[in-house]
Parts: sequence; C-alpha cells; structure tokens
Amino acid sequence: MKNYLKSILLLFSIFIMYNCSSNGDDEKPPVTEKATATITASQVSVLEPSTDGEFVVKLSKSVASATELSLTFGGTAKNGEDYKTIANTIVVPAKATSVKIPIEILTDKIVEGDETIEITLASSKNADVIIGSPAKAVLTITDAIVDIELTPANVRTYMVNKNATDETVALFYNMKMLAKTSFMIGQHDALLSFYKNNAGDSDIKKTTGFDPGMSGGDFMFITDDPNTGQEDNWWYAQEKLIKQAAVNAYDKGMVNMFCWHMREPFEGKTFYTSEMTDTQKKNAFKSILVGGVNHEYYKNKLKKIAQVTKSLKGADGKLIPIIFRPFHEFDGDWFWWGKSFCTPAEYVQNWRFTVEYLRDELGVTNMLFAFSPDASFTSEADYLARYPGDAYVDVLGYDDYGNFDNKGDAGANNANAKLQIISKLAKQRAKIAGLTETGYFVTPGKNNPISGLYSNYFYSAMTKNNVELSFMTFWGNGGDTYCTPTPSMPDASDFIQFARKEKVALLNKLPKMYKMP
Repeated sequence: MKNYLKSILLLFSIFIMYNCSSNGDDEKPPVTEKATATITASQVSVLEPSTDGEFVVKLSKSVASATELSLTFGGTAKNGEDYKTIANTIVVPAKATSVKIPIEILTDKIVEGDETIEITLASSKNADVIIGSPAKAVLTITDAIVDIELTPANVRTYMVNKNATDETVALFYNMKMLAKTSFMIGQHDALLSFYKNNAGDSDIKKTTGFDPGMSGGDFMFITDDPNTGQEDNWWYAQEKLIKQAAVNAYDKGMVNMFCWHMREPFEGKTFYTSEMTDTQKKNAFKSILVGGVNHEYYKNKLKKIAQVTKSLKGADGKLIPIIFRPFHEFDGDWFWWGKSFCTPAEYVQNWRFTVEYLRDELGVTNMLFAFSPDASFTSEADYLARYPGDAYVDVLGYDDYGNFDNKGDAGANNANAKLQIISKLAKQRAKIAGLTETGYFVTPGKNNPISGLYSNYFYSAMTKNNVELSFMTFWGNGGDTYCTPTPSMPDASDFIQFARKEKVALLNKLPKMYKMP
C-alpha cells in the first residue's frame, strides 16, 4: 500500500512539473501598445482677413524617436493660394505628444463665400505610431463682413465680363451707386404692352408723367422654334418689336432687362411643367447639359440670343447693354428648370456653361447676368444653394408676388427680410441688388386694388432696415389686367404718391446710366 501511494505521489509530482514547464515555454513577451496619431482643428472657422487658425496633431502617448507623418490636403481652399503653403509632412519630436500646424490665411480681397481646408494624416514613418481617429480635420475660412468699395477704377474687377463695353461697365457702376440713395422703378414690356391695349406712352408715364427707369423684355418669341426670320413670320415680327422696344428704351436713357421663358427642348411648345409629360419634366434640363441629347439645340438658342444682343444698337451707334436673367424662379417647380428637375450641381453647371458660351465663345460684350430665385429662401444659405459663383453673376435679385397679395404689413416685412439678405450679399460681393419681378394683378370687377399697396407696402419693403437696392420691376400690363394703374384707375393716386417718394426713381431722376460719372 505504501509503495502504491509512493507511486501515485511520484506520478503527480511529475505531472505538476511537466505542466509548469510547458506553461513557461508557451508564455509570450508582453505586447507594447502603439501610439496613435490624430488631428483636430483648434477652431471650427476663421475669418478672412482678420484671423488665422491652426490644426493640432496629437499622439496618444510619447515615443522614444521622432515621428514623421505625411499629410494630404483637400477642401475648396487651395494650399499656397488661400493660405500660406504647408509642407506635406509634419514631425512630432521624440518624447513629445503634440505639434501644431499654423494656418496663415492669405487675403485676396475677393469675396468667395465659405472655403474649407481639410488636412488628413495619410501615413506614419514610425513603426511605433499608427494613424488613429480622427485622421482628418476641417477648418472653414469665412469672408469677414466687409463691404467692397466700388470705384470707376476697379469696377471691371467685379464684373462677369472684364472686357465688357464701356457702356455696360458704366451701367453696372451707376446701378450700384444708385442703390445708395434710391431705387429705379421698372416694368416688363413697359413700351410694348398696355392696359386695355391702349398703346402710346408707357402706362407708368400715362399716370405719372415719366417713363419707368427700366423696361423688361423676353427672349421667348425670339428663340422659339417657329421663328423663321422671314418677314411674313409672326414670331419674327415679335422679334422686331422686342428689339425696337429695347432700342427705344436705351435711347430714352432706360435700362433693359431680359428674362427667358425658354420652351422645353423636346417639342418646343411650353415652359410650364403643368403642360409637359413626366418624361419631358424628368429629362428636359438634363438633356441640354454638355453631352445631353439636346445640348447642340441649346447652343443654337444661345447663338440666337447672342446674335440679337450684338445687333442692338442705339441712336448713338453704341451696343446697347442688357441685363440677362435666364432660368429664373428655379426654386419652384412650375418651370422645367425648377428644383425638382435638376440638382444644384446641374443648375450651376448649366449656368456657368451659358455664361462662358455667350461671353467667351460668342463674344457678347454688352450683357450683365442676373440671378433670381423665387421667394422660397429664408437665409443666405438658402439663397446661395444654387448660386454659380461671383465670377458668373452681376445682379442678385429675387421674384416676389406672394408677399404683396393682400398680406399687408406682414407680407411687406417678410419681403424686406429677403431683400435684406440680398442687399447684404450685394454689398459684400460688389453686386447689383434688386427685386427682379413683382406685382399684384388687378382685374377690375374680379381682383380689386389694395389700399396703400404702392406707397405703403412696396415702398416699405424696398426701404426698411437700410437695404441698398437698385431697382424693382413690376410685371407688365395687358388686356383687362394691370400691375401698375393707368390714370382712370382708383389706385392711380396711390401709385403717384409712391412715385414721388424720396427714394423712388423714375426715368426723370436717373443719372446718365451709360456714362461714367
């Protein structure tokens, strides 16, 4: 029994010794945790030109040797152009846990909107350091709110076409200067369309004794497919009338502004989505983009616009400047270029192509470009959501009918809030600002005048809170409906009172718009 117990104890001892020996052989040296590198921006945004910024690279713990990290750059701001050049590597010294990357903003005196600087940690050359999270940081450069001082010497700098005719440059400058003291009154088809079709003087002149400062036109009939250019063609007859009205307006000293109700490009019949098929609505805008099935068709329409614009000459033999307002009210869905039928990027792409084709390819030098959504925006960000950039826009405007449709003071205040946004942007970007299209449609017996509409509500919207606006344009009169009353209408006295207000300028109060002071 004793021998048996001894044998068991001996075996148990051998077993314990074996296992202890085996466990010791399997033990691995402890793993040393690597340091992680991350990057952050010290502040979310900086102002140009008043402040600089910095990024901070951190290690989760110090390491014995220096760590070289490679950097990549992104965002809309350009390394070496919008901020002082930063090398594509950064070194964290040995035993240190952080290093700063200073950002020195380069002031270019051009209002460009928000720009972003993105720096990403791409790789580490130290085996003891790996890239952690966040590996990318973003800093926004915001233009400081500084109004640009426009002068006769620098005015071309802020225009879409630096090679514009002298008369076009003078128009830009004078409209911008006008906003400091008053705003001109305009009317679409002022010299072509009249209440009760009573031709002769403009309806505004019939009522006030003076023509409006601006007359509106439309490239619609001019570019319509049925316009053959033949003398017996109705569309060509309209083209000649529209061109002659523009010449007459210029010779009087008025400003010409053209919109464009372009027909959809598949059948060329309508611009209203309510009259289009779903397929047309879905594809019309995309089809005129570069590479689209109707792109050449679109280019031919622009060639027609260029040909007409370059043919407009006044009695002085000079090319007549015009303001071109294409694809307006794009934030609605009633036109085929509306927000549901193209992305912001597609809208911007087409706008830039349009400007570049007219200016650079077709050589139009007597055109300013106006950007005008409808009234849906409530902030700067909303307004600029489809903005093609300062290099492609001369005039900031918007169209507003709803706020003057029996909305009283609340409507006028709401319109003024939108005009404050436009006025502020125009001052910061050296652009012209205006209410590009508005009105209240009176059809006596059906839709009656609103008491105080002109002298109270319109004037209040255009002047409160020190807005600086160059113009407002009423839609045209025609048939049994008017937006500006004729002398026999019950609201004529209200319009006369409005026209005599301190800040209202009809043609008689305008400077010579096509001469530099």
